[in-house]
Amino acid sequence: MTPEEMTDFVDRLYGACGVGDWETAESMLTDDFVAYESNAMPMAGEYRGKGGLKALFSVAMGMVDVAALDRTDLALGQDRAIAVLTMRFADPDLAPAELCEMFTFRDGLCCEIKPYYYEPSVFHAAAAAKAAMA
Repeated sequence: MTPEEMTDFVDRLYGACGVGDWETAESMLTDDFVAYESNAMPMAGEYRGKGGLKALFSVAMGMVDVAALDRTDLALGQDRAIAVLTMRFADPDLAPAELCEMFTFRDGLCCEIKPYYYEPSVFHAAAAAKAAMA
């Protein structure tokens, strides 16, 4: 994939997930797709297959109230892209979460996503705030 194709791909995938267009999102993933979440996160685990991203999104977004996910930068390699993101929560008193997500591509599709949270406690605090409201 060219750098332009990778940039477009990442932005289209975020856009599809953001509006719940799982048909489009799943068409962009390999059959053996996997998203990994670190044991430091409350949604820790491996989310596999074309439905894995939707499952992860459902779990993670069910834990917190996200107002916006802003991609500020994108570092590109031969078969990888790293998106720099800020996750802003609906509660303005909560600090935003800063993270990067590493995408691995194969044959024009995404086969793996690995997120890295700078400070996992920020996401934990947002999850605790939402749980307290329930």
